[in-house]
Amino acid sequence: MRRTVSEVADAAGVSVRTLHHYDAIGLLKPAEIGENGYRYYGREELLRLQQILFYRELGLALAEIGPILDDPGFDRLNALRAHRAALEGRIARGRDLIRTIDRTIESLEKDEEMEDCDLYAGISPETRARWESEAERFWGAEAVRAAQEKARSFSKERVAGIKREMEEIRADFTRLFRERADPGSDAVQAVTARHHAWVSNSWTPDAGSFRGLGRYYVEHPEFRGTYEDELPGCPEFIAEAMSIYADRSL
Repeated sequence: MRRTVSEVADAAGVSVRTLHHYDAIGLLKPAEIGENGYRYYGREELLRLQQILFYRELGLALAEIGPILDDPGFDRLNALRAHRAALEGRIARGRDLIRTIDRTIESLEKDEEMEDCDLYAGISPETRARWESEAERFWGAEAVRAAQEKARSFSKERVAGIKREMEEIRADFTRLFRERADPGSDAVQAVTARHHAWVSNSWTPDAGSFRGLGRYYVEHPEFRGTYEDELPGCPEFIAEAMSIYADRSL
């Protein structure tokens, strides 16, 4: 059993670039490299990739996954059972979130108010704490508090406008990615400039912060999930565009 990098990428729904990255950081090495320079993967590598993707789905960063898989005590069957239990919990929370969404849709259609606590039903305290902790670790506690304070001052109309702008930016990024546009092209950089302006609704990133935000998009499983299933490689495309914009314009 021997698979090329393209075959593995297609089967797993990830990009070839992602597999090359995993190889470069030592997370997933091919079983062998042929005389033609091609990477080849065997059953063991495919099972390891499955574990990597499961852990990514559960929110672990790449830097955390390697030590787990390389631990001499790692047990693949026990890990799969743990993944199953965690996903069952996620499915249950997902059902709660769907109910919250349905109630919110109904209240908006009827122009009725909802209790504040009902707006966030289904979002666990652990998830909220994790989001805030990740934000503080990336941007700093002071920046997060400033952004939260600024957001509280926004009117409903402005919040709705910000959401619409993000949807348009995301649609433009995905369209340009499908068209195989160069991340440094004028068209892509124009969308990236809008993205920088959108981020600046909460905080104004400098070159280093904006470039780092792009890397965060690649590393963070929840962000990747908005693109990776249908558009493998799109997070890397956006991150590269952001890095180029940071170098040229910030």
